[in-house]
Amino acid sequence: MKDIKPADRISHVEEYYFSRKLKEIAKMNQDGGRPVISLGIGGPDFKPSPETIMALIEDVMRPDSHSYQSYVGLPELRKAWSEFYKKWYDVELEAASEILPLIGSKEGIMHVSMAFLNPGDKVLVPDPGYPTYSSVSKLVGAEIIKYDLTYENNWEPDFEALEKMPDVDEVKLMWVNYPHMPTGHCASRELLQKIVDFGCRHNIVIINDNPYSFILNDEPMSILQVPGAKDICMEFNSMSKSHSMAGWRQGIVAGKKEFIDWILRVKSNVDSGMFRPMMKAAIAALNNPSDYYKRQNEAYQVRRIAAEQIMLHLGCEFDPDQRGLFLWGRIPNSAENCEAVTEPILQKARVFITPGFIFGKNGERFIRISLCAPFEKMQEALLRIQSVGL
Repeated sequence: MKDIKPADRISHVEEYYFSRKLKEIAKMNQDGGRPVISLGIGGPDFKPSPETIMALIEDVMRPDSHSYQSYVGLPELRKAWSEFYKKWYDVELEAASEILPLIGSKEGIMHVSMAFLNPGDKVLVPDPGYPTYSSVSKLVGAEIIKYDLTYENNWEPDFEALEKMPDVDEVKLMWVNYPHMPTGHCASRELLQKIVDFGCRHNIVIINDNPYSFILNDEPMSILQVPGAKDICMEFNSMSKSHSMAGWRQGIVAGKKEFIDWILRVKSNVDSGMFRPMMKAAIAALNNPSDYYKRQNEAYQVRRIAAEQIMLHLGCEFDPDQRGLFLWGRIPNSAENCEAVTEPILQKARVFITPGFIFGKNGERFIRISLCAPFEKMQEALLRIQSVGL
């Protein structure tokens, strides 16, 4: 009998870093000792609003809520997203044709890649950036071109360098992500305009991944605010961070009808419609009053102070103007690399902090602290780190 081998495509990707690391942490906890305090993953630990939960409960009791649902979601869900974009971003979206609900935006990265990229097509991926942009590009056989985001350039693209790329006119798609993860840098309107202009000049499809615009940020922005952006741009948005609904898997991709139709061809062959009570709950969440975001951010701000104390104790530098669900810091020059900082903290203090190398080579001298742990736990993490002499 011959050996059974996997598809060649999976030889180009590894198991997701957090998937591997969480197994290690689970084993550490199972083996005894103090439970590991996780400051690694950006999974909000707050509950969604009471209105969100009640909408789920009420609809789940209906006898007609448990059948298959439309691949494009409930009309009232798309309408709620359209109104949300108008209210918060001043962006007009046609609910029936320019919004496609997703089971979280992570699946959307695959759907968009399959809809737009042929094997060998070139795709621009930020470094540092969300690892899934690269792994999915590899899975569909695209050629990845990393573009640098650096501390020295304030984590913004170097457009002069991009224009000088010999194959810039062969690029099919570009991933951008502002407010940026992992660095927390917020795009100005001028930067969003530059990105759109670059895409228009070179006929590049621009995808802005935008899940963090409501976290510690007083001015939520969308790339679709830029005049003419819809010609080449799409945007992901997600309720995972902004509405504390990470496990609910609620997101969208927004853009012009032609693009949405292409993505739907993929999505409708890969998954099914979302559970109706989940969609009803999402509608309620999208109608949360502004006080909901204010209260949530007040809690995150307190946690942010604790994260800054940890960074300062470790001798790390950070930009106080960062936004989003994390704190990104540059390690001291004396440290060999980021894992030389994070691994002793995990093994000795039993505190998990994310090493920046997983986001690309430009993250190798950085670490990231999540704000998704109670303030008391973050204080305990600092005391643990101090107690073991780190």
